[in-house]
Amino acid sequence: MKWFKSIFSSDYGMLGVLILLCGFFSWITLEEQNPEGSEAAFQLYENIQNEDKIGGVLIAGRKTKTGNQFVEQLKDLLKDDGWVVLDTVQGGPPQLANALKGIIAQNKKLQLLACEEVFAKMPVLENFRNSEKGMKGVKILTPETKLWPNFLKSSNLLNIANQIAVIAILAIGMTLVIVTAGIDLSVGSLIAFSAVLATWFVREFFGADEATNFGMICACSLAISVCAGLGLFSGSMIAFFGVAPFVATLGMMMIASGLAYMISGGLSIYELPVRFSWLGRGDDFGGLPNAVILMVILYLLAHLVMSRTTMGRYIYAVGGNTEAARLSGVPVKKVLLWVYASCGALAGLGGVIMASQFRSGDPKYGLMYELYVIAAVVVGGTSLAGGKGKIFGTLIGAFIIAVIQNGMNLTGVQSYTQKVVLGTVLLLAVLLDMMKKRGWKLSI
Repeated sequence: MKWFKSIFSSDYGMLGVLILLCGFFSWITLEEQNPEGSEAAFQLYENIQNEDKIGGVLIAGRKTKTGNQFVEQLKDLLKDDGWVVLDTVQGGPPQLANALKGIIAQNKKLQLLACEEVFAKMPVLENFRNSEKGMKGVKILTPETKLWPNFLKSSNLLNIANQIAVIAILAIGMTLVIVTAGIDLSVGSLIAFSAVLATWFVREFFGADEATNFGMICACSLAISVCAGLGLFSGSMIAFFGVAPFVATLGMMMIASGLAYMISGGLSIYELPVRFSWLGRGDDFGGLPNAVILMVILYLLAHLVMSRTTMGRYIYAVGGNTEAARLSGVPVKKVLLWVYASCGALAGLGGVIMASQFRSGDPKYGLMYELYVIAAVVVGGTSLAGGKGKIFGTLIGAFIIAVIQNGMNLTGVQSYTQKVVLGTVLLLAVLLDMMKKRGWKLSI
């Protein structure tokens, strides 16, 4: 019991939970996997080297990015090794059939069909074996399968990071707010408002689908600035008029949602250039999504602010004891204004990223996101009572939410069951927070 308390009492205690979840979903999604791309090409080349060169090779791969990598890499390897590559196929059964007909018509000696696993099971091969004498001696080689979890596929891990990017970025602002013992329920609606506003600016003032990069940057910057202004207004209501954060941000949630519907007319805005997708779908940094790179940069900056600056110490002081902070000379009102404006700006940025991912602005974006964001922050160890929380703890919390959702999707858990699980996780996180504050003792 002592080790349990020591782990969960630490600032990053939930990291262990994240590791356990990754291990669990890796175990239950363990399956035979077919290698793809260059990896499959190199593996198959090793097997082909054991064959005698008495004929030519036909290489077949799917018409996908990995299929193209497989075909081109294997072709180069075999040619360098002295093999005769009779033809290459990228596509499906029709393309394979045409290639085989061409080889047979030219009376070429086909020794090996080097292909991805899906081609070896195509009925067209069996038909050719039964109808063409020259096909009966053709050997079919495919990459060997290996045991590997679907969860740990690189494509799935990148998908988790990309899907959580918006929630994780919003969670930075929510962490600042909750550390000051506040709450911001408007972030989900601000996502929709920002997405609609940015795309509306592009359509109405910057040339729609002919917009320049400068025009799109201006439109997105304006949308983020407006959201920061709305966050500043919520902070003003809380700092100067003593309105409860719950009420002030609930009102702003309704205002932002209504404005998004008014501006868009309840319809999506699609008139955008292809380049608008750069932030949400681009992967210009070693294959990592641009949104994920931005998320990492923002977390590093937020960590520096909270751990190395005066403003960071002020935020913790306000959350720990507002009156004591005021008497100590902390500008409490300015801190609250800055925190809520930052949360609004980050929500605006999240809306821009989402608009970029879908290349459209829709007033229905961000639905229920405020709850996922709050869950990520609380699961990451930030206390709802204020005064305690770590930025990287929030990132861990966001990934816990993402891993649970992704793992349940991979195992076929239905959406309404996922809500029950995520709600249970949130309640357990709040329970852990309360138990830590009470010294792991039950209240009487």
